Order: sequence, then structure tokens, then C-alpha cells
Amino acid sequence: MRRTNVPVQKFRSIEEMNEAPPLRALASAGFDRFLRHCARYWKIAPRTYPRGVFKFRSVSEARHPER
Repeated sequence: MRRTNVPVQKFRSIEEMNEAPPLRALASAGFDRFLRHCARYWKIAPRTYPRGVFKFRSVSEARHPER
């Protein structure tokens, strides 16, 4: 398992904490990694839908379209 150095911020009050800018570098890198993972997943396992379900309001209507 790979360890990463996470910066730690210390605050003396809540007001000081609210004024501090958010740490974007780590959050952005993690989110980019998540997006790459999702793209890879959808290439491997594309979405499949049952044929004809989107023509009808429900699955029961799709099974009996003449009603």
C-alpha cells in the first residue's frame, strides 16, 4: 500500500478554521483518479438495458403492449 503525505492544518478557533482556504491539491488529484476509474469501468462493463422498456411507461406495459 502506498502512503501519501497529507498536510495537517491546526486552528485555534472555529473562525480561524472558516477563514482558511481549502486544500485543493489532494482533493483534485483524488477526484481525477476517481473519474479515470469510472471511465475505465464503463468501458469494461457498459450499461445494458432491457430491449423495449423505454418505449413504455412500465415493464408490465412492455410485456403486454396491446392493452
